Amino acid sequence: MKIDIISDTVCPWCFIGKRKLEAALAARPDLAVEIAWHPFQLNPEVPEGGADRETFTARKFGSAERAKQIYDNVKIAGQAFDIDFKFDDIKRTPNTLNSHRLIRWAHTAGCQDEVVEILFRRYFLEGEDIGDAEVLVATAREAGMDADLVAELLAKDADKDLIRTEDSRVREMGISGVPFFIIDGRYALSGAQDPDVFHSVFDKIAAEDLAGGAPE
Repeated sequence: MKIDIISDTVCPWCFIGKRKLEAALAARPDLAVEIAWHPFQLNPEVPEGGADRETFTARKFGSAERAKQIYDNVKIAGQAFDIDFKFDDIKRTPNTLNSHRLIRWAHTAGCQDEVVEILFRRYFLEGEDIGDAEVLVATAREAGMDADLVAELLAKDADKDLIRTEDSRVREMGISGVPFFIIDGRYALSGAQDPDVFHSVFDKIAAEDLAGGAPE
């Protein structure tokens, strides 16, 4: 079963959604799953060098107080899945294009899910700027990728247009928020759904397969 996940590396609900999917899969250890991550930029307007996070989030949500309220609620949601968001430690809101380039290259290297996990950890738990090339190269090295090659690719325009095209394509599909899960090419789930929602979809797919395939 293939699960395609459309997400952004600065999306806290994508981190929570990853944990919920992992919990769902842990309860179904016999289920063979292939996971692929796809790009979506929540804030494509952020400059290449990033933006001051406090200023950016206050503008995005209308005020600093409103932004704090929203992220306090996200923090509570994360704690239920052992994610201790450190929003106060994040000083920069990055442009995520380069992090998505790294995730794409990680697929070829066979460590895509690990790179996504490291990026979430570095940004949300350690407050690192995942728009910074040095942070991305360190992430690649930690995941066992060829860090020198990643540094070389990041210094060029490799796959920038491809990431932008993929982002545009999912928007044309009607996807306007993340995380978004496409399961076995048959069912779509929007948002950080609970494990039992995933189980329901897994069961539907199993029943269809048992009956001779998905309905036309």
